[in-house]
Amino acid sequence: MTAAPALDDALAKIAGVPTLLIALDFDGTLSPHVEDPMTARMLPAARRAVDALGALAHTPVALVSGRSLTDLRIIAEHTEDSPILLAASHGAEFWFPGVGAVEPTEDDAERDLRDRLRARAEQIVADFPGVWIEPKTFGFGVHTRTATEQDGAEASAAVDAMIADAAPDWRRRTGKKIVEYAFRQEGKDSAIANLRARLGADAVLFAGDDVTDEDALRSLQAQDLGVHVGAGETAATVSVADIPSMAFLLARLAELRAAAQA
Repeated sequence: MTAAPALDDALAKIAGVPTLLIALDFDGTLSPHVEDPMTARMLPAARRAVDALGALAHTPVALVSGRSLTDLRIIAEHTEDSPILLAASHGAEFWFPGVGAVEPTEDDAERDLRDRLRARAEQIVADFPGVWIEPKTFGFGVHTRTATEQDGAEASAAVDAMIADAAPDWRRRTGKKIVEYAFRQEGKDSAIANLRARLGADAVLFAGDDVTDEDALRSLQAQDLGVHVGAGETAATVSVADIPSMAFLLARLAELRAAAQA
């Protein structure tokens, strides 16, 4: 596979900056979407490209995901000595090399409400085959990937109504066959801003495939590069067809940056 001239030009513009932050969504960007979310793993080519970038000087790599920090570490096969940064729960939880987990303080009232509403959501979706609730640190997600379109729509509408009544200030996010609810308001845009400031990044590459990634893509600055994986409208500068194409893009960027640093 060879890079198109336009893509190479876009990558070349960021390859030589002093500090380049590589921020990547996980599901649908590095790993295929799967029926059991905890079985998701990076494609081998994506893993090799991520590792190649992470080995370069002044090139921090961060996984930016809606997953809870605990779950993201499992699916990313993330170890205590990993150089990869993590921004989990849409930027409400972080993990930094040499520091470890950085998590916001929860109060008892927030936790209690989360637990009550999660239990009510589980009761609601029990009547809809193929719909299930994923616990998250600051809320929960309603998965409809294995349900019929009708059951998925009805279950989501019922949970929507429950949240609108019981917790109208919670943030609602839609993704591919999932609706997420959280009592925290952080998004991937704030995650990128946090990482940019903490790391002093001169430019950012952010890549994602889903609706929740568009917040981050829209927040990018003129010197940055946004990449969308898959079809559909996007705020990204560049689109690639699939995860193997994304892995190739990252590998090519690693080559260009290594040459620029030589």
